[in-house]
Amino acid sequence: MVTLADARRIIAAGEKKAQEIGQPMNIAVVDAGGNLVAHVRMDNAWIGSVDISINKAWTARAFDITTQDLGKNSQSGDQFFGIHASNHGRVMIFAGGVPLKKGDQVVGGVGVSGGSGKQDQAVAEAAAAAF
Repeated sequence: MVTLADARRIIAAGEKKAQEIGQPMNIAVVDAGGNLVAHVRMDNAWIGSVDISINKAWTARAFDITTQDLGKNSQSGDQFFGIHASNHGRVMIFAGGVPLKKGDQVVGGVGVSGGSGKQDQAVAEAAAAAF
């Protein structure tokens, strides 16, 4: 289970990393059902990235894989090609979504958007590590 207290801790760790790299971010946390637990839009983070961060978190939980890895396997000719068109276009196939695990079980996801793919992934990994 991902509690609100967990989500706040995850978001705080993501915010810290985003501040270190100097890139304001949107950070979202979802529970095992893919339901939003908490979201923050840092000052000056793109408003267009709000929905993307939430959908990255959802995607990481829905498929129990990082969105970065899903993206690598969804290129033309690969096994998940076209997956981004499923689920009413909600599936994100670029870096920044990381499953949240307790042991080997995925219990939620964190999604980050607002920078480059490398920046989003770095913040998402730092956020997930706080869980």
